[in-house]
Amino acid sequence: MISCADGRIELSEELAKLPPQVRERLLRLQQLQQTLQSVLSQKQQVELELTEIEQALSELQKAAEDAVIYKSAGSLLIRTDKAKVTADLNERKELLNMRASVLGKQEERLRSQMKELQAKLQQDLSPLSSP
Repeated sequence: MISCADGRIELSEELAKLPPQVRERLLRLQQLQQTLQSVLSQKQQVELELTEIEQALSELQKAAEDAVIYKSAGSLLIRTDKAKVTADLNERKELLNMRASVLGKQEERLRSQMKELQAKLQQDLSPLSSP
């Protein structure tokens, strides 16, 4: 029996009777699931930061060229000029877009590997489940 209540696959007595190859595939599937969760979490954080940057850039566009702008550095607020902070935000946005792209490709690859592994496991387990 496979227990997935917390997302983990636990070996029961029945599972322990499975061939080693099947157990290895089940463990690999669990590893892929955990990696996918990590990638999705990172991707969500990147997307959140991108949204914040977009909002900041939008507000900067509305501000006058000589507006007093402050940026946070740890627990400090430092005075800076509009052009500098806009350039910094655009650079960070570009970096985050690349990171989001990499994470998206990683997500696709993981989902593909999981699908392939699940198909192999179904093949492995189908002869075992028939009477």
